[in-house]
Formats: sequence, structure tokens, C-alpha cells
Amino acid sequence: MSTSYDRSGLIALIKAEFKLDWQGIHGANHWARVLNHGNNIGQIRKADLLVVELFGFLHDSCRLNDRRDPQHGARAAEFAYGIHGDYFILKPKQLDRLCYAMAHHSNGEISDDRTIQTCWDSDRLDLGRVGIFPNPQFLSQEASIFIDLAYDWSRPKEGVAHVR
Repeated sequence: MSTSYDRSGLIALIKAEFKLDWQGIHGANHWARVLNHGNNIGQIRKADLLVVELFGFLHDSCRLNDRRDPQHGARAAEFAYGIHGDYFILKPKQLDRLCYAMAHHSNGEISDDRTIQTCWDSDRLDLGRVGIFPNPQFLSQEASIFIDLAYDWSRPKEGVAHVR
């Protein structure tokens, strides 16, 4: 994977624009787990790891709340189109995949595209943070092998203080 994009600049921009708690259920800790899952699954599935990584950073970046926000994925896609060329440069098909994955990531769809499904798998494997056990019906076979581990990892730990 090429990492020749401005990762630190992108993260700084997202943090400056982020409307929610940076350490909340849709914040940086969630993105870190999504990035980890996406990298693991993406290597197995031979997905486009740059698209998967950008998805991890951007997919929840435009949420307005931690509850139901059906347009947050579409806003994230618009945001990505808007900053394309400033923080990262993708080929047109890569940008289309990234934006489609973000716009539809919470609709319960599955995709035959290995990169799009890897993005969705990586986010769905982190549902334990909100008390939901990931349903293998919505995951690729490659992602399903990580369900138990991902669920345990995403669950809030008793007695662990969260640093803000």
C-alpha cells in the first residue's frame, strides 16, 4: 500500500472538524479498531488497502450525533470528494469505491467488491462497542473468523478509565 498521502494532515483536519467526543463511540478509538480490522481483512482479501485505510479515518468523520444519523455516510463521501487532491490522491475508481463504501456503510448491505466489503466488514466488526454482536450474515467469510476477537476487543472494559 502506498502511504504517500498526508495522513497527519488528514487526521488534524478531521479532528478540527469533528463534532463529537474524540474518545466517544464514533471517535478515534473506533477508527483505530476499524483500521486494524480493515488492514487484517484487506490483506487476506487482497483489497485496496489505501481505500480501506481512508475509509477507517473518514467513514464517521461527519457524524452530527452518536445516535441515528442516516446521512453521515453521505456527508463523509462529500467531505472526501471535497478534500481529494489536498490530503490524498486516488484514481477515479478508488475514489468512487471509497465514497460508495462511506455513503452506504450503515445500510446493512453486502458487496461483491472486495474493497467495499472489507470497509464494511472492518466497521461492523467493531459493533461490540455499542453492545451488538456482529452478524456473520453481513460479513465476508474472511471477516467472520475475527468476530469473537473483535467483539471482545471492542467491548468497554470495566474499571478502565478513558483518557480524554
